[in-house]
Amino acid sequence: QVQLVESGGGLVQAGGSLRLSCAASGLTFSSYTMGWFRQAPGKEREFVARIWSGGRTFYADLLKGRFTISRDNTKNTAYLQMNSLRPEDTAVYYCTAIRGVVATVVPGLYDYWGQGTQVTVSS
Repeated sequence: QVQLVESGGGLVQAGGSLRLSCAASGLTFSSYTMGWFRQAPGKEREFVARIWSGGRTFYADLLKGRFTISRDNTKNTAYLQMNSLRPEDTAVYYCTAIRGVVATVVPGLYDYWGQGTQVTVSS
């Protein structure tokens, strides 16, 4: 059974940083593209970043320079480092996985999802 378990969310002041982690089990981690999406209240789920097994990364244009996605294939874990956080970054952040080397921002195409972790940025 595949599980993606996020951690690291919380409350932070504007300008602060958080590092999210996603621990994966039940899959061959190195065979999957890992991604992060987020969903704010009343809004659709939106793409944040993804990383291929070999380490190539892709970001939503508006988040480039503030967010960094990474992975450790030896620990079956993906990370999202978020810096210079803004109140508009407040959302539930979801870890996701899709098999193969995939370039998509469509959430419905991803195979597996975590339960989400809340990130709240106060002004």
